Amino acid sequence: APRDVLSAQEDIMAEQRSVIVGSERTPPTGVDTGEVAAEAVAQVSVYLKPPTALHPSRDQSFRTRTELRTERQASLADAMARLQAFARREGLSVVETDAGRRLVRLESTLGALQAAFGTQLRQYRHAGRAFRARSGALTAPSDISAMVEAVLGLDQRPIATPKSRRLANPSVDAGFLPNQVARLYGFPSPSGAGSGQCIGVIELGGGFNASDTAAAFAAMSLAPPQVTAVPVSGGANTPGKDTDADGEVALDIQVAGAGAPGAHLAVYFAANTDQGFVDAISQAAHDEANAPSVLSISWGSAESGWTQQAITAMGSALQDAADLGVTVLAASGDGLATDGVDDGKAHVDFPASSPLVLGCGGTHLTASSTEISGETVWNSDGGGTGGGISDLFDIPAYQAPLSLPASVNGQRKGRGVPDVAANADPDSGYRVVVDGQAQVIGGTSAAAPLWAGLFALINAGAGRPSGQPHAVLYAHADAFRDIVLGDNRSGSVGYAAAKGWDACTGLGSPRAAEVAALFASGKAPE
Repeated sequence: APRDVLSAQEDIMAEQRSVIVGSERTPPTGVDTGEVAAEAVAQVSVYLKPPTALHPSRDQSFRTRTELRTERQASLADAMARLQAFARREGLSVVETDAGRRLVRLESTLGALQAAFGTQLRQYRHAGRAFRARSGALTAPSDISAMVEAVLGLDQRPIATPKSRRLANPSVDAGFLPNQVARLYGFPSPSGAGSGQCIGVIELGGGFNASDTAAAFAAMSLAPPQVTAVPVSGGANTPGKDTDADGEVALDIQVAGAGAPGAHLAVYFAANTDQGFVDAISQAAHDEANAPSVLSISWGSAESGWTQQAITAMGSALQDAADLGVTVLAASGDGLATDGVDDGKAHVDFPASSPLVLGCGGTHLTASSTEISGETVWNSDGGGTGGGISDLFDIPAYQAPLSLPASVNGQRKGRGVPDVAANADPDSGYRVVVDGQAQVIGGTSAAAPLWAGLFALINAGAGRPSGQPHAVLYAHADAFRDIVLGDNRSGSVGYAAAKGWDACTGLGSPRAAEVAALFASGKAPE
């Protein structure tokens, strides 16, 4: 068609706008302090819907990152071009394109971004933090909205909390060194165990000091691991600004490294927003330089606090990880069955509730120097393991053979959380070094990196990635220490431990050698 005809068609389509599905937001909690500065510059992450493709099955090998990127460069070429043309019409700069991640990052003034996506931003203050936010839905020209999965970054309200808790007044001998816990669960102990593997660690704040890492591993009589800080969407390794977040980062590094002392750790630092969270998981999954085979996530929040577009975009990033053979583990939360939500209902934590994630619950551990003497559900001092029935996700195939309990909210049948568990009670917590100080920290955010360390060992031993391990694990419940005592009730809301899988500790804590044997070299995933 002639150029003037095409231009006229583009103008007509630009005037026909529609809602970007799932972008609706409610007003945030906090005080509205006024309009945003229209001339301020910001970036948004626009994720395109994934092209239809077969995911690896039991008789297919995982894709490589290069293969997935090349495949999408071809299948998404038209959509990427259309989105960039829309950006130019709206006066937005394209600062990054990544077909493998289905990502186009746009930058402009807040005034231009508000006009482009049909929204109004306001400034808010809550809990000592200032941020911009919006309410209602986003819109775009109909041809653009039809192919966009999510537009993230306009709204900056915090999305997650770290799932760690400090022991308030630890004695000298309180808790365990991280490698002591690993040995109690039967992790192999050679100093180079996990060599050749990379564990990706997702952080939404805080930072680490190399001196803390060195001191912590010296206390464990281990050489410190190689730790690489990876900035994501403006995030950075910033120790000393947030002691709670610093504690989370230190716990993740020191527990994962204790579990797999020979593994390289890549720590992805992003802002605590839905944009930062999704960007971090997407970047880690597609990171060709560090190539993590395992991702550990110790941040999250109740399913009810997420927009549908953020849930969908996170789900697509997690599906990419699964297709690439990356095993993703996430803490199930420290707020018992309510996940800290004060509405009288049970809630599970996302992303642990995703069927693509191995959700990690928490226990209280008692032990001698070499043997576990007891293990119960973690529920103490107002905190305890999260777990329950998802309000968002249906029962996945790997849980179909189980007799899952109905949700205490209304008898809904859905995805059960968590899948597995490990020591998490601060009273039996982990001795770590944070900002130069010895601390005892627990939380389900310790269970996730411990399991991440185990899968790094498994991948190193098998010589290949494990990918999604759920089906194998659920078929071999005898590879776990079944936790049958305790509950995660908050008041009257919650679930009790039981024989077999339960909504407190899942299948249980690991018998590491037996879990590893399920994925040994020569065994095909089930």
